[in-house]
Amino acid sequence: MNRKYWLFSILSIFVLVLAACGSEEENAGEDNEITVVAQTTPMTDVVEIAAEAIEEPYTVKLVEVADNIQYNEAVFNDEADASFAQHEPFMEQFNAESDADLVAMEQIYNAIVGFYSPVYDSINELEDGAEVSIPSDPTNEARALMILDDADIITLADGVTYEASVDDIEENPKNLEFTHIDLLNLNSSYEDGIPLVFNYPTYIEPLGLTPSDAVLLEDDDENTFALRVVAREGNEDSDKIKALNKAFTSEEVYDFLDELAEKGHLEPAFEPGEE
Repeated sequence: MNRKYWLFSILSIFVLVLAACGSEEENAGEDNEITVVAQTTPMTDVVEIAAEAIEEPYTVKLVEVADNIQYNEAVFNDEADASFAQHEPFMEQFNAESDADLVAMEQIYNAIVGFYSPVYDSINELEDGAEVSIPSDPTNEARALMILDDADIITLADGVTYEASVDDIEENPKNLEFTHIDLLNLNSSYEDGIPLVFNYPTYIEPLGLTPSDAVLLEDDDENTFALRVVAREGNEDSDKIKALNKAFTSEEVYDFLDELAEKGHLEPAFEPGEE
């Protein structure tokens, strides 16, 4: 073997070793990246704060979506590691409809939902035959009806809770007329002058409204509808998801939520350091 060929062989081996090392480092980086899907503020804000709080070697990549379907599809189809956009009853609805296996993880915060009115200053002014806009998806429909039931405005059948629908209304003394509207379009109902409209603080905020403007608010001491981190079954105990849960329940996230709590938008559903 001549000297030139020998040098060329050594150089080729060296290049291959470097390429392999680079590939291993790249793959390791990908393995340590946690993709989290979220929809809108303050969910996206929480993801970004958790990204700053997460411990090495992990990083968090936020993927924003525009509707209430994509984030579950992404996690279910292994296109993302987790989502932060929903409460457990909504996730269970998706699992049932899609034969999916998503798992609700940490409770992070409970949005202060309720009913708003462009007509009334108080729920006591609610008129006979008034139209009421409620969400069209089953879990948020049930949530809205349960608020009205708790306020003795309607009476739901005994034992009906998180699967309640208008068909379960046994007493409707004011003869309210219920209209189902997609959750993301409820602002239009308010702008159109519908007397009573269910909504979330995140969605109603563009209209210049906050929960303090609502005529009727939810009272959910058990945090049944707290927003949660959601992962796939079988992945919930992985090191990546454990690290993500720890970041989501960090002091940094809690302080951010506590500031929003002072404005009446939400209530933190965890104590810092919980996992």
